[in-house]
Amino acid sequence: MGTMTTKKLLITVVTMSALIPAARAADAGAGCDGVSTPEIVNCMMAKTAQWDKRMNAAYQKALKDDEPKRQEQLRTAQRLWVQFRDANCLYFDMGEGTIARIDAAECMRNMTEIRARELEGLGQH
Repeated sequence: MGTMTTKKLLITVVTMSALIPAARAADAGAGCDGVSTPEIVNCMMAKTAQWDKRMNAAYQKALKDDEPKRQEQLRTAQRLWVQFRDANCLYFDMGEGTIARIDAAECMRNMTEIRARELEGLGQH
C-alpha cells in the first residue's frame, strides 16, 4: 500500500470513528430525532418518564402480590437499583461534549425501560 493510500485509509477510519458515537446516540434515542441536543434530551426525558410510570406501577403490583418475607427484599433491591442507575448514567453525563447529555439521557431511558419490563415480568414464570 502506498503512503497516499495509507493516509486516505487512516483519514477515513478516523472520520468514521468520530461519527459512531453520534450515530449510536441518535439510533438509541428511540424516535427522538431533533435538531438540537436539548430537543433530543427533552424527548428522551419524556420517554423515560413514561417508562418510570410503568416501572413504578409494576413495582407497586409486585409488592402487593409478593409474599411478605420477600417484600422488604424487593424494596431494598429497588432502592439500590435506583442508586445504581443514577450513578451509572451520571458517568455518561460527565463525558466530553454535548453528546454526553444525549448518552446520559439514553442511559436513563434504557435502564428504566429494562427495569420496568423486568418488574412487569415478575410472577409470570
